[in-house]
Amino acid sequence: MTESLGCGETKVGDLVGKPWTEALRAPTLKRSGARTLRVIAPGDAVTMDYRTDRLNIETDAAGRVIRVKCG
Repeated sequence: MTESLGCGETKVGDLVGKPWTEALRAPTLKRSGARTLRVIAPGDAVTMDYRTDRLNIETDAAGRVIRVKCG
């Protein structure tokens, strides 16, 4: 997916490998241009609906960002 669809995942790819904190939510939304942001940790239940304007931040068990993608 590309930011032309509205999530801006390439604009925030530098988050991969860094620890996620809720303090990053607002600046990440602003930088990406996404309408919404969802953080997904291991074991979290998530809906299967695909939203082009939603940025998904996936974290590992230690809270480090492992993937940034639209959806």
